[in-house]
Amino acid sequence: MTNHGLIDERDPLIRREPAVAIATLVSATGSSSKKLGAKMIVGRSGRLLGGVTIGGCVDAQVIEAADALVDGANGEPVPDARRVLSISLDDDEAWEIGLTCGGTLEVVLERVDPSAEDDPTIAAHRRARDLLAAGETAMIVTPLEPTGAAYTLSESEFANTTFDGRVFVDRLSPPATLAIVGAGQIAMTLTRFARELEMRTVVIDGRERYATAERFPDADDVRVGMPSEIVAELLATMAGGKNVAVILVAHDYKYELPILRHLLRASVGYIGMLGSKKRGAAVRQLLREEGFTDDELARIHSPIGLDLGGRSSAEVALSILAEVVAVRNGRRA
Repeated sequence: MTNHGLIDERDPLIRREPAVAIATLVSATGSSSKKLGAKMIVGRSGRLLGGVTIGGCVDAQVIEAADALVDGANGEPVPDARRVLSISLDDDEAWEIGLTCGGTLEVVLERVDPSAEDDPTIAAHRRARDLLAAGETAMIVTPLEPTGAAYTLSESEFANTTFDGRVFVDRLSPPATLAIVGAGQIAMTLTRFARELEMRTVVIDGRERYATAERFPDADDVRVGMPSEIVAELLATMAGGKNVAVILVAHDYKYELPILRHLLRASVGYIGMLGSKKRGAAVRQLLREEGFTDDELARIHSPIGLDLGGRSSAEVALSILAEVVAVRNGRRA
């Protein structure tokens, strides 16, 4: 299962299962503890991946229904490949999973055969993965009727489609990419935290001894070379610059200035530079003298990160990612 909760039939954990049920939370009265679209995969072997709530009675009922969907009453697959499970909660049960009061959850359960090339859910998730890899948004459409199979549309296709009956639409955006310039301790912690946030990380440094896969086991990519050239190459190959955050933690003018000259007139969602207010002001003044406007220079977040008061590498990394998330969601940072 990928970070987006997509089934990947190539995953050995999935391929070993003769059948799985994928459960998706599609509606909840009140405010749910997990967003709609949360998924759980239940294998015939008993293996579980993910969850539709924070656990407890709801997930237990979902697992029981999923077992019946993949195994049937007598160990044979049931005829229907999909069902909608409606779960009513009293106030105590609702409170346990983060709802404000008793209500109803709806969970769609679909049986999937990972080895079948023509399985419609596998095909829908495969196309979603392809769209995300190309930097496009994927819309997985799941009919909330007993018949009809899930399918995936691009954002433009979705805008021109009319739907009959109730459907649940799972909108999946390409993951944010953190380009981290400077392979120091803060960068190491950033990659660990970013993985939990389902962000893709690229660590960039000109020093081979620092930028290694061994030092950065949580990074998706580690590149050695001239940072300004690598950042320019990275942006040229990526669609949707707003999903890219560039974090400068090398604390070195010769790395920072060439990169900033490129970034300030590029479509990038976040630009952050490690350093004091005095150092940030000095860098902005140098760039202002080169012709960059105040509006362009205002895009540089320096001092970097939210002011959480921390001083350790882990605390600084946390403050940086908190600011990236805030900016990405349009909140005041």
